[in-house]
Amino acid sequence: MTVTAEKKQEIIKDNAQAKSDTGSPEVQVAILTERIRNLTEHFKDHHKDNHSRRGLLMMVNKRRSLLAYLKKKDVERYNALIAKLGLRK
Repeated sequence: MTVTAEKKQEIIKDNAQAKSDTGSPEVQVAILTERIRNLTEHFKDHHKDNHSRRGLLMMVNKRRSLLAYLKKKDVERYNALIAKLGLRK
């Protein structure tokens, strides 16, 4: 259900703008997307887990706000990110 440290480092390396970048919107959105996908799989077996569902909704809203910020600041980076992660436009 959680993202392992190795997987997180791989996501950071794939989406970082610079060598030591861990806080850019691209990296944050990519990590949130992985966590959301893991939780979505979790709910296939545990559909009554409402406490985790609240966390999922908070992550989705956080990702939405980060994507809105990125779209406002740099549309090209936004389009590249949603295409890379397979998110809707």
